[in-house]
Amino acid sequence: MFARLSHHKTLLFLALIGPLLLSQTQAQTYPNRDISFIVPYGPGGSTDPISRQFASQLEQALKVNVSVENKPGGSATIGTAAVIRAKPDGYTLGLTSNSVLSYQPLVNKSIAWKGPEDYQSIVKLVDLPAIIAVRADSPIKTFEDFMEAARKNPGKVRTAVSGFRTTPDLAIQELNKIAKVKIATIPFTGGGGEALVALLGGRVEASTGYAPTMLPHVQAGKIRVIAAFTKEKYFAFPEATSVVQAGYNVTLPASYGILAPKGLPADIKDKLVATSIAIGNSPEFAKFAEQHGLVLDVKDPKGMDDEMNEYTRIFRELIIFMDQKN
Repeated sequence: MFARLSHHKTLLFLALIGPLLLSQTQAQTYPNRDISFIVPYGPGGSTDPISRQFASQLEQALKVNVSVENKPGGSATIGTAAVIRAKPDGYTLGLTSNSVLSYQPLVNKSIAWKGPEDYQSIVKLVDLPAIIAVRADSPIKTFEDFMEAARKNPGKVRTAVSGFRTTPDLAIQELNKIAKVKIATIPFTGGGGEALVALLGGRVEASTGYAPTMLPHVQAGKIRVIAAFTKEKYFAFPEATSVVQAGYNVTLPASYGILAPKGLPADIKDKLVATSIAIGNSPEFAKFAEQHGLVLDVKDPKGMDDEMNEYTRIFRELIIFMDQKN
């Protein structure tokens, strides 16, 4: 075919089809080396099981090693920035949440993203309701006891959280707003695992976190879950009081999904999205979610972006309240 074209037309033809051939080649060969999966939280928290389950299934689906790397700090902004600033070739992915994508841009102008236009959403996987736990030997036996103590001792009832203005912190701030109380949040940069250690060590009265971190210690009889930020009874802890049923309309879950840098080649993006959605909808992932207290809510990139935009609106209103309170 090329022999019948003039030299000029041949060059023009190659220029036109070159990107298409390259894209097809990339999709056919991708992935051909290890994928780095960044978790912007410390080890031992509720995000570890989600990250490792997804990475394990991604390995099986793409037939390459997926290396999980914890990169905590900055309320999850350090690890998230590492993903967003990585080369957009499909070899750097990361776990992400509504607090880091939707809240942090409102309060931290120096970070590398403002909204969905600055990163590539891959899939929304699950929601994780926040829960409040106390030590098994605590004089606080119920959620009603907890709220009564908060009313009588403003600022003195302390709950550990997995970082400043992470979702557990924001759930407590929303509860303060609705209930007109002042529960103090004590943030730990090491994530939910470190926050739980503070509770077990008696340094705080409570810990606000998630089922994957709390469940082993509940089963061991060391802590007791007294409340869940849910509209109805939480299947993972049916003995816990629903915060909404107790009269406080606060349901601010951690919303977890998978993130990539903006600018992925279209075919690689499509392959990652299709594979990730299939993982989220798989019976294996559904079984894992139920065992760890996760609420499945699989959404495509547009659905995830729409949700993050809605959380931005919710968090903006919460910021106004916190500013007025201070």
